[in-house]
Amino acid sequence: MWLSDRRRFLKAVLLPALLLPACGFSPVYGPEGEAGKLQGTIEIDEPVDRDSYLLVQQLENRLGRAVVPTYGLSLALEVKPERMAINATNITTRFNVIGKATYALRDLGDGKVLQTGAVDSFTGYSATGSTVATQAAQRDAHERLMTILADQITTRLIAAAGELPE
Repeated sequence: MWLSDRRRFLKAVLLPALLLPACGFSPVYGPEGEAGKLQGTIEIDEPVDRDSYLLVQQLENRLGRAVVPTYGLSLALEVKPERMAINATNITTRFNVIGKATYALRDLGDGKVLQTGAVDSFTGYSATGSTVATQAAQRDAHERLMTILADQITTRLIAAAGELPE
């Protein structure tokens, strides 16, 4: 009984784990990973407001500040609040913050656009506390949204890094 369970375990768990390296996948942050092309090589356009500042900050945390820039990243950011919950006296008690970031990665040598895309997401916050608490919740929601958008942009850039010119 015990022997058959072990064989089933080996077939179900260990066999796929042994075959995984043969499938062609390699760690993106490994020594020969594609993310190395982007680390410290992307110069991001200057932010124009608090939200774009937070987005640039998060992107630089993930991709590193450009030491010797090879690529430039342009961003267009749209952020808007949306009322979600309204009480009987017509006061909004919950908001969503909806954001969309459009980006373009370009080669700084010749100005050619190498990759474009758009990402979007939302976060929410409650407006039921004091004015100070609501403002703090609103700022926090914007920070969380910029973190989400930066993660999505970074993921897409790294996924396409193999197609970038050397």
